Amino acid sequence: MQKIAFIQSSTGLPEKSIENTLQLFSEDATIPFIARYRKERTQNLDEVQLEQIRKAKEDFEAREKRRESILSTLEEQGNLSKDLKEELEAAQDLKLLEDLYLPYKKKRKTKADTAKEQGLEPLAKIIMAQSTRDVKTAAAKFLSKEVKTTEDALDGASNIIAEWIAERIDLRNYLRYQLENFGQLKTKVIKSKKGEEKAQKFKDYFDWEESLKKIPSHRFLAIRRAENEGYVRVKLLIDEKRTFQKFEEKLIKPQSSTKMFIAVSIKDAYKRLLYPSLSNEILQEAKQKADEAAIQVFAKNLKQLLLGAPLGQKRVLAIDPGFRTGCKVVCLDEEGNLLHNETIFPHPPKKRQKESIKKISTLAEAYKIDAIAIGDGTASRETESLIKRIHFKNALEVFVVSEAGASIYSASSIAREEFPNYDVTVRGAISIGRRLQDPLAELVKIDPKSIGVGQYQHDVNQTELQKSLDRVVETCVNTVGVNLNTASKSLLKYVSGIGEKLAENIVEYRIENGAFTKREGLKNIPRLGAKAYQQAAGFLRVKQSENPLDDSAVHPEQYALVKKIANTESLEIKELVGNQTLLDKIDLQKFCTKNVGLPTLKDIVNELKKPGRDIREKAKAFSFNQNVKTIEDLHEGMLLPGIVNNITNFGCFVSIGIKESGLIHVSNLANEFVSDVSQFVHLHEQIVVKVLSVDIPRKRIQLKLVKLNE
Repeated sequence: MQKIAFIQSSTGLPEKSIENTLQLFSEDATIPFIARYRKERTQNLDEVQLEQIRKAKEDFEAREKRRESILSTLEEQGNLSKDLKEELEAAQDLKLLEDLYLPYKKKRKTKADTAKEQGLEPLAKIIMAQSTRDVKTAAAKFLSKEVKTTEDALDGASNIIAEWIAERIDLRNYLRYQLENFGQLKTKVIKSKKGEEKAQKFKDYFDWEESLKKIPSHRFLAIRRAENEGYVRVKLLIDEKRTFQKFEEKLIKPQSSTKMFIAVSIKDAYKRLLYPSLSNEILQEAKQKADEAAIQVFAKNLKQLLLGAPLGQKRVLAIDPGFRTGCKVVCLDEEGNLLHNETIFPHPPKKRQKESIKKISTLAEAYKIDAIAIGDGTASRETESLIKRIHFKNALEVFVVSEAGASIYSASSIAREEFPNYDVTVRGAISIGRRLQDPLAELVKIDPKSIGVGQYQHDVNQTELQKSLDRVVETCVNTVGVNLNTASKSLLKYVSGIGEKLAENIVEYRIENGAFTKREGLKNIPRLGAKAYQQAAGFLRVKQSENPLDDSAVHPEQYALVKKIANTESLEIKELVGNQTLLDKIDLQKFCTKNVGLPTLKDIVNELKKPGRDIREKAKAFSFNQNVKTIEDLHEGMLLPGIVNNITNFGCFVSIGIKESGLIHVSNLANEFVSDVSQFVHLHEQIVVKVLSVDIPRKRIQLKLVKLNE
């Protein structure tokens, strides 16, 4: 019950929902499966809420593991008194646990340890009792072979007192509060590096001061990067005079005879022990919060990218543009299989434009091409202009496709396995074409961190970033669903319950036995047991199966229920599928059972109306302003079409068809306060922007979002 209470206090979710979710987790159910097929058990929790429960569960378990470790260590040391044990067992957060453990924690030998060995602890107690009138006379009684003078004795006692002060939980909490709520983050440039060219990107932070509590996450991470790269020093400042005064109020009695002596120990405790430790702790916490904010932005961007509009099963001619090395051209069939590849040289230095135009025209006709995909890298604009001059027999849509991460894929083991007989340039062009056909299926082959849609991604906690991005990919793959007969291993491994090894087994089985004709065929896969089948089946689609439900998100465990609904209407299942008028008339209450309620029944009916539908929008053709080829062609007030290519907390970057992307700052996104950029724009969204300013030397372009009705 402790765990459930902790999770409830962290998430605010109903106790019963949490209890049932934890039970499902213990049964190895995945979040996508629980969110889609166990709505009655969780009271309709979505994936975000389920993730909150998982995170709170992990936090609780980490705290309890640390508590057990501390109790065990103290027991072994012989320091676990009854009172200390009760305090440790009652502690509700990790900070308090660590503070309680601090006096007993093994550490390097301190000045206080040396003083205690010299027998000076009783003197420290006399001074802290604040009753002696003559400290020096008291100190003289503790002289020894090691402690030769009263000054030595008092110094040793002061070190002991400083350590006691530093271990006081109330004082530690007070200082934490001051640092967290009133701390000013101040930077100072390291003069020896100020003139370096690389240092100029951190110029804004050479002498910066801002409230730690108010600093935006992106700015905090930028300052930390400047510090890590050795260009600035960072310090967290508070009102030390006020802090010393507060400490003295708590430690020094009125009319104390040892007031001056204790005041010196307070300053020593603060400067040598408390401030270095706790300022670092607070900065680490601020870093963790900034990491979480940056990871959240990256996760949102990745989700939008993965759920980008697919062209669908169309034949595509894809071009990876280039100047000197030419443009790599590939023709792909509806499933993304390579039909043909070659290189053309329409641009300088060879300038074989007529030959290239003829070749593209011939290929488009020969391979019955439906659309053309052009990578957005070097020579993209020139290639797009060339293609639009071609008079094709059939009208072809032209798409400019992001190349981000394509070079990573083309050199990867996945690409080598898929296309062992082709070099990286051909694989890159294939990836561009496949991204147009289905962004999700292609992008899952690339490490999300290589796609370049985050902010300060190399500065954040890499383990947490990877976990978050993996969860996003898993969510997207299971939201869309996967064609069992065409999906790659890279795509299949993200399906609920599958994983890498089973994905390999599915592909090998498919190669040896041919295409699956029904979902139940999954049960023949080596090592794919009942649990994996239950978790995965609803997310895998089988086209042209005898049972139309196999190409839908209806789970096999509900096939009998669908048959019952059809029988009630005296219909076969295939007659029920797509019959929207009839499905709208069904009284779902009649089919509710102990385990199946209205949420699941509504999902089933919605799926029966449009089985196997793709939730994603369809890809739209797009064209940049053909008159803008370099940053020099821009001027203030110009309206331009653009594509959002990155989103951050401070705004979004927009490709306008030239090398440099422009920035729409949050203040230029709307005529209102913007707390979440992604509420106003989406990754790869086609928008219209207005040029506000152009800084050619710094290659910076400031833009404003233009509403189409303005």
